[in-house]
Amino acid sequence: MPAMPSSAPQPSTAVRLHGLAPVADARTRALVLGSFPGQRSLDLQQYYAHAQNKFWPLLQALWPAHVQPLRSDYAGRCEWLLARGLGLWDVYASCERQGSLDSAIRAAEVNDFTALRKRCPLLRLGLHNGAESYKHAGRVQALGLAALKLPSTSPANASWSFERKLQAWREALAANQLI
Repeated sequence: MPAMPSSAPQPSTAVRLHGLAPVADARTRALVLGSFPGQRSLDLQQYYAHAQNKFWPLLQALWPAHVQPLRSDYAGRCEWLLARGLGLWDVYASCERQGSLDSAIRAAEVNDFTALRKRCPLLRLGLHNGAESYKHAGRVQALGLAALKLPSTSPANASWSFERKLQAWREALAANQLI
């Protein structure tokens, strides 16, 4: 007789992933918050490492090369960002996910924003890089920070052109005296 299918929940095939440490210091005035690093970023242990993500090119366009060029090495890019008062982190510390899409995130644990706030006394603003991150704007606001939703720089956000994303980011950073 064939075996009857089990009605018990099937174990998840998604793997528990752990995010990256924040890129932030005492100079950080605004924190760019993604949702969770994509697989390429996790593999390289670098924020926005996917070649199709427009995060780094967008920021370079906001601060032209004649001001100070964006360095090609990751440590140099992070220092370049910190010198401008910007930090990087994600809203999720860990999650289960197959692939890199936000829609595949399951069982997410949120990062400890309170601890980061203590490390960054000048922090005043959370810049949410996309809709999934912005779902947690209330956590940022509970710390006395402003929170802005920006269009995702991810290649999954193909409905926004680079120029349209650049304009939205420029307006947000300019309104908060970051450029």
